[in-house]
Amino acid sequence: MKIKKIGLSLILLSLINFNAIANPNNSAPAPAQLELELTLKQQLGEYHPPYVASWIENSQGKPVRTLLLWREKTKWLKDIRRWWRKVGKKDADFVDGITSATRAAGKYPLTFLAEDDQKKSLIKGQYTLFIEVVRENGGRVILRQPFVLNNIKSTFTLAASHETDEIQFTVLPK
Repeated sequence: MKIKKIGLSLILLSLINFNAIANPNNSAPAPAQLELELTLKQQLGEYHPPYVASWIENSQGKPVRTLLLWREKTKWLKDIRRWWRKVGKKDADFVDGITSATRAAGKYPLTFLAEDDQKKSLIKGQYTLFIEVVRENGGRVILRQPFVLNNIKSTFTLAASHETDEIQFTVLPK
């Protein structure tokens, strides 16, 4: 009888441990969702698709998440100046892992989770969304939008620039 109780206890303990491993964030709330509708303007004359980086910095100005990096040749990444100085030049493998091709002019609806680069949920607090757009034989623009993660839906409209039309940014709590 003693063996059966120990065996049953071991089975239950194994199931509990398996559940903790399979669902490590059982008690952690789901991260907020970030929606970004990015519109790149069509340019006249010789047109080169822009290099675009978008990232989030915390209230201390430390980058916590690169949302996107659209580029072609690596040698031009340094032209995305702020992103390059803060994130890009430090980790070539990270840059390769998040890069995708440049995009032509148009509207791009994008959705991200409010997580850091290690896939951990961002804590409540103040952050800033950055969007940097650089184009060969064109311009350079850096857009900033402060926002707060606090379980309240927030919607922002970033003004049009010479490289972008209005950009919509929404924080949706989970």
